[in-house]
Amino acid sequence: MVPQPDDSGADTLDRYDWQATMAAADGLSLFYDCLDDDGNLPEEADDRVVCEFHEDWAVISGEDIELVSAKHRDGPKGPYSTINQLVDMGGVAHLFGRWHALSEKPICRLVATASLAPEVQKLEKAWESLRELRLSNQPLAVPEEHKEVTASLCQALRQYCKSLPEHWAPHAKPSPTPTNAELEQVARFMSVLTVHSNQLIRDYIAYAAANMYAKPVCERLQISTDPDRVWSAVQALFYARMHKAGPVPTGKLPAVLAYKLSASPPSVDEIERSHISRIVTMADIAVAVKTAVSHPAGYRPMPRLQRTTKLAVKMLQGQCTDNSVERAEHLVQEYRDFWRHERGGDPAARARQARLSRYLLRVSDEATSATLEMTPRGPAFWQELQRRLDNANLETIPAEMDSDLILGGVCDLASQCKVWFSDRFDVDTVVARLHHEQGRAS
Repeated sequence: MVPQPDDSGADTLDRYDWQATMAAADGLSLFYDCLDDDGNLPEEADDRVVCEFHEDWAVISGEDIELVSAKHRDGPKGPYSTINQLVDMGGVAHLFGRWHALSEKPICRLVATASLAPEVQKLEKAWESLRELRLSNQPLAVPEEHKEVTASLCQALRQYCKSLPEHWAPHAKPSPTPTNAELEQVARFMSVLTVHSNQLIRDYIAYAAANMYAKPVCERLQISTDPDRVWSAVQALFYARMHKAGPVPTGKLPAVLAYKLSASPPSVDEIERSHISRIVTMADIAVAVKTAVSHPAGYRPMPRLQRTTKLAVKMLQGQCTDNSVERAEHLVQEYRDFWRHERGGDPAARARQARLSRYLLRVSDEATSATLEMTPRGPAFWQELQRRLDNANLETIPAEMDSDLILGGVCDLASQCKVWFSDRFDVDTVVARLHHEQGRAS
C-alpha cells in the first residue's frame, strides 16, 4: 500500500470541531455565571455568544463584548516561540484589526493549544501589567521594563495586520520606528488582551471535555445526569451555530417592505435578530441541558445528511449553506448538459468551452482576492461570484448562456479542484471518510 503523504482533510474538519468545542466551553462558563444561588437561570439573563462574527466567536454580556480567536496548534509545531509567530499564526494581528475597526470597544482573547515560549512570556508580562493599570483606572503608561517588547509587538502588527489604522506607517523594510501614537494604541490593545494558552487539544476532546466543561454545570444545577449527555447537547448546539445553521423564526420568508419610504436605519436589536442563526443565548443552553436530562437514553442530535460530492464537501468546508450547495449542484449539472449538447453538433464547441473556462478561472481568482479576509469565506465568495458574473463580459459568454448557467461553470471547475471555497485541503480523503461512515451506518 502506498502511504498517504498527509491527512489534511480530516485535520481541517477536526480543527473546526475543536473551535466549536472551545466556543461551547465558553457558553457553558457564561451559563454557569448567570445561574443564581439556587441554580436557576434568571429571566433577565440576556448574555449570549455570537458565532463566526468578526472573530471565531464573540461573548456578549450587557454592554461588554469579548472577541475570541481560537487557534489549534499541533504538538510537533511547539509553542509560539516569537512575538511574530504569536501575532501572525496566533491571530493576534487579526484581533487587533477587528478591535480597531470596532472603535476599540471590545476586549479580546486568544484561545490556543500552544504554550508561550520565554520571549513571548515577556510580552505576556507586559499586557498583564497594562491590564492591571486599566482595571485600577490608572494611565496606560508602559513601564520601562516593558517598552522594548511593546515596540516589538508594534513592529509585528505593522508587518502582519492587514487592516492597520490609517494613521500607522505602512509596512516597509527597514521598518520605521513606532511613533508615540502607535505605541499608545498598542498599549491600549494590550490592556484588553488575554491569552489562554495550553488549552485542551483535539485528540483529548472526546475523553475530557464533558468532565472539564459540563460536570461543573451539572453540579451547580444539582442534577445527576451523565455530564457526557449535557456536553453532547451543548456542543451540538454550538456546532450548528458555528455553521450559521440555527433555527430562524421567519424561515426563508422573503423580506417584504423592508426598505419602505418611511423606514429608518435598523436598530441594534433588529441587526442582532438578522444574525439569529449564529447566536446562542443562555435560554438556548438551558433548553439543551433540559433536553439532555429528559432523555435517559442520551441526547442524540438529528442526523445530518452528509453530501459526498467534491463540490458539496468543498462548499460546506467553506461554510456555504445547504441551499447554496443544492443550487450549485443543480447548476453544475445544467452546465455539463449544455456543453454535452453543444459538443455533439459543433466541432468548435470544445474551444469555446475552454475559452470560457479560462475566463471563469480569472473571475474566480478575482473574487477570491476580494473575499480573502471575510469570515466565513465560502458564502462571501459565492455572493461575489454571482455579482461579478451578473456583470460579466458578454463577448466572452456564449449567447445561449445566462449568469446562472456560467456560475455552474465555476461549480464545475470546483468539482475539478480548480476553484476553492476555503483554504485548500485533502478533499479526496474527506470524501472517502464520508463514504466509509455512511457505509458503516447503513
